[in-house]
Amino acid sequence: MANRRSSSSSLTSSVAVKPAPRRLRRAVEIRERLFRSALDQFAKKGFANTTVEDITEAADVGKGTFFNYFPSKDHILLAFGEMQLGKLEAAIEEARSSNISIEEFLRALPERMTQEPTRNPAIVRTLLQAYLSTSVVREAMVDMQGRVHALHTQIIQMGQERGEVRTDFAASEMAGVFRQTIFGTLLMWSLYGDASLTERMRTAFDVLWSGLAARNSEAASSVIPLFTCGD
Repeated sequence: MANRRSSSSSLTSSVAVKPAPRRLRRAVEIRERLFRSALDQFAKKGFANTTVEDITEAADVGKGTFFNYFPSKDHILLAFGEMQLGKLEAAIEEARSSNISIEEFLRALPERMTQEPTRNPAIVRTLLQAYLSTSVVREAMVDMQGRVHALHTQIIQMGQERGEVRTDFAASEMAGVFRQTIFGTLLMWSLYGDASLTERMRTAFDVLWSGLAARNSEAASSVIPLFTCGD
């Protein structure tokens, strides 16, 4: 009898803590809808002029529902930043487990990081304005950018270890230049909002890589000879 009560209690506890798949899917769908609706409203009205009511009306949910997912509209921007950081982390993990060259990886990275919704120039302009004008978001983004810089530095270090990236500059310095180049290119493109983003990124990287690539002497010294005089 005691065993039956114990089994019943265990089953009840298990059911209580495990969310129903349908409910979980619904929660994910609502959060994604709020997130997308917020970015769309930011692009149309600007961050400062967008209200929570604007977001919930566009998402077709009640105002109170918004606060079940985001403490404030500022947190939409933080969620966007975390989404971008996650994409970068995933890309670097792929690079570590593949034979892709660092040049090829860095060349493809801006394209990957500027996929939708980042490819909307109005959203890029809104995000940049919000980062500069909102102290809560700005402080959080400073911390997040530090994490981004650390990841970029890891990639540059990997390139140095492989003999693909020059070693006469610190990896962290070159990572900073890479980030500033991509950020600046994205900013300039957002002012025009045309179809030139991909070409702008390619041109910027071509120029940048001419400075990042290992010098001929470095590349030669990284090759391990198959035979030595003593063989």
